[in-house]
Amino acid sequence: MSTRTDTATAQPLRTRVYRELRTELMNGSIPVGERLTEPKLSARFGISRTPVREALAMLCADGLLRREEYGFSPVPPSIPRIRDLYELRITLELQGIARAIDNPDVRHDRVALTAERERWLRLSAHPPQQEPGFVVLDEEFHVALLAASGNAELAGSLESVNSRIRHVRMYDFMVNSRIETSIAEHLAIVDAVLGDELELAHRLLHRHIGESLAVVLDRVTRAVTAMSFAH
Repeated sequence: MSTRTDTATAQPLRTRVYRELRTELMNGSIPVGERLTEPKLSARFGISRTPVREALAMLCADGLLRREEYGFSPVPPSIPRIRDLYELRITLELQGIARAIDNPDVRHDRVALTAERERWLRLSAHPPQQEPGFVVLDEEFHVALLAASGNAELAGSLESVNSRIRHVRMYDFMVNSRIETSIAEHLAIVDAVLGDELELAHRLLHRHIGESLAVVLDRVTRAVTAMSFAH
């Protein structure tokens, strides 16, 4: 009976465990040296090991946990590495607009950008709740914007960078109003590109990513400090 129940509700159980542990990992309440194990977590949540195992796998994929010889442990974010990867991200994203500024023959895909604009207008009308998982939607916008410039290799490189900083970029969307702010900034950027105001779009994009980095570094620094002193 228990197995059938767990199987039938594996998705919501997995999601609940994933979200609760993700919040604890990101606010630093789980110390760096702590071991998370399937038996302990299964007992804590009062569920079988299967959804716990799936949640742990998701957290490893996010880069928040790493597998140890016995159990899993938190991955402390590296501030220098975050800075380096953000610098690479900025370089890639700005190049998508810069190449159109430098070469009049480079034109953004207006159909793709118009569709993206409509998507974000809908999000503006009904903003999602403050949720670290918003990072996936955010990534999709930035990849779409870069891909619309016509260089698939730049977009592919950005996707690679995104996968390496996703676990820290989630911190960006734990701050009040950051989701609403990001939606508004995305619309301003895409409107500038569609209006052929490329210099303005370049400045807006640079500022947008720079503000994200500032928020992320502040939140990560707090989390690392909390991890160091958690008991």
